[in-house]
Amino acid sequence: MAIAKFPSVVIDCPDAAALAAFYGELFGWEIEDKGDWFDIRPSDGSNCISFQQVEVYQPPKWPGQTIPQQMHLDMVVEDLDKGEEVALSLGATKADHQPGETFRVFLDPAGHPFCLCLS
Repeated sequence: MAIAKFPSVVIDCPDAAALAAFYGELFGWEIEDKGDWFDIRPSDGSNCISFQQVEVYQPPKWPGQTIPQQMHLDMVVEDLDKGEEVALSLGATKADHQPGETFRVFLDPAGHPFCLCLS
């Protein structure tokens, strides 16, 4: 029996407003400003990603484990090239190490890895 619904992910970052704007635009979701905390949600409210501003933030070092990534988001896109174009235009950086052919690894503006995937 489920005891909860609508799980959300909270991502630590040095600038919660900037990272919420990046992912809000990438997903086309609405942004809610709560000060040092921002939420993004689709218009139906079915999901939520939150961004928590932290003072002492160290971005992960991917693919190494000196500072591990701890988590990452995988996002399904219909076209990797088009997805890459949009992600880069919003401020993502394409990772030097690309370990597969059906997905691409990027770093968000705060340095968190994320993947655009075909499935």
